[in-house]
Amino acid sequence: MVELARTPAALEVPATVGALGDIAAFVLRLAEGAALDKGAAYRIRLAVDELATNIVMHGYRGGDGRITVRGRSGPGGVRITIEDTAPAFDPVEGCLPPVPGLPPERRKVGGLGIHLALTSVDEFSYTRRDGRNISTLTVKAEGTDPCPPRP
Repeated sequence: MVELARTPAALEVPATVGALGDIAAFVLRLAEGAALDKGAAYRIRLAVDELATNIVMHGYRGGDGRITVRGRSGPGGVRITIEDTAPAFDPVEGCLPPVPGLPPERRKVGGLGIHLALTSVDEFSYTRRDGRNISTLTVKAEGTDPCPPRP
């Protein structure tokens, strides 16, 4: 069980490439607050950045939209929730694990970044509620497997 602060921090930004830096800075502040080591901080930042980039580029497709990022951190780790109103998209279903031995030029385009993001966190969940995509990611502070098996 990850021990986290009771009051979440929140950030709402326009769904633009320019806002991705604000999201990364927000996540890194939470990681610092949880005293995550560099590896764990990198993993949560990588995962959130990949999902947020996909929301901007593929969810809203350059149109108007907002991304809300909420986070909690504590001695046990960091939990981040990303919400948007783009069309429904379950990252787990869009996750394409790499095919061993298949040269990059023969691989299907898309999904690999999501695979890297989801396998870099300790816990991941997705739900669609009230017209919103809601993804929740958790990285534990220590003693974790950086690439947990996918269900």
